[in-house]
Amino acid sequence: MRLGLVAGYSPAALNVPMDEILEAERLGYDSVWTSEAYGSDAVSVASWILARTTRIRVGTAIMQMPARTPTCAAMTAMTLNALSGGRFLLGLGPSGPRVVEGWYGVPYGRPMTRTREYIDIVRQIASRRAPLRHDGYHYQIPYKGTDGTGLGRPMQSILHADAQLRIYTAAVTPAGLGTAAEVADGVFPIWMDPERFDLIGPHLAAGFAKGSQEPGQQRTLADFDVAPFVPVVLGDDLNACRAPVRAYLALYIGGMGPRQKNFYTDYVRRMGYEAEAEQIQTLYLAGRKDEAAAAVPDRLVDAISLVGSAARIRERLAVWKAAGARGEIGSMLLARASVEALRLVADELL
Repeated sequence: MRLGLVAGYSPAALNVPMDEILEAERLGYDSVWTSEAYGSDAVSVASWILARTTRIRVGTAIMQMPARTPTCAAMTAMTLNALSGGRFLLGLGPSGPRVVEGWYGVPYGRPMTRTREYIDIVRQIASRRAPLRHDGYHYQIPYKGTDGTGLGRPMQSILHADAQLRIYTAAVTPAGLGTAAEVADGVFPIWMDPERFDLIGPHLAAGFAKGSQEPGQQRTLADFDVAPFVPVVLGDDLNACRAPVRAYLALYIGGMGPRQKNFYTDYVRRMGYEAEAEQIQTLYLAGRKDEAAAAVPDRLVDAISLVGSAARIRERLAVWKAAGARGEIGSMLLARASVEALRLVADELL
């Protein structure tokens, strides 16, 4: 099981945690991941990190697909991969309707259709097998709309890139997990309980079956990277360590979408916290954010994160290590981890 570090996206003042990133590289971590919401973008920060490191792979978790055309994303990924000697990983996601329509000003549409089309276009461009053509719901290349000039022609990338560019998607819904297994090389299920692979595995299996093109060449977990974010807070005060994870979970369960369309609330319900998810969402949407965070149960925090003393984290790491040994988790992507926490986890797993 590989280890990675989640650099995330910056708050109001742009900050890149280079001390942690450089220490992760020194310790032998495999990857570091940047993010974007509606502030700092993932690509610029990934470029900065690639320029200041030499070995660790750098990925986007995620680049929001509605923010860029797929050809732009492909050009960006191929360029960063070439400049870094093959160290760039392309992580994509549809985001949610609140950001897509409220920030980018485009329709949310059909996110799974967009994901399939987007990845198909990126893979066509990277492979250079033929001039790019795509006739889909979201994208037409060359463009055929009545408001076009009709002068567009299929083209191939000038840049000869790595055709094996690794592509990840973010997903927590059954449909999203299936789509990831069908068309991508890995998935970020944002967070997960390492003892509840049953919430993820059947949807991945359905996607593998759908994505296998040749008889007898069934895709499996061996070809795929399940890479959850794992918050890590090291300290002697367990309640204080749980507090930032509670706030993080409350934000997603309560605030990342309206009551009727919040994928994270639905995910937590499927994890077995139906009443708690309802309470957290109700409190958060009423503006009672501190109460929403307080309503996040200890057992949920403990299931998806590593919190508390060094001894407590070492004990919990055994469960994650066992999931990795079963092939259910390919990468643990540590979020919020201090230098000391990075060293602790590396001592146990690397």
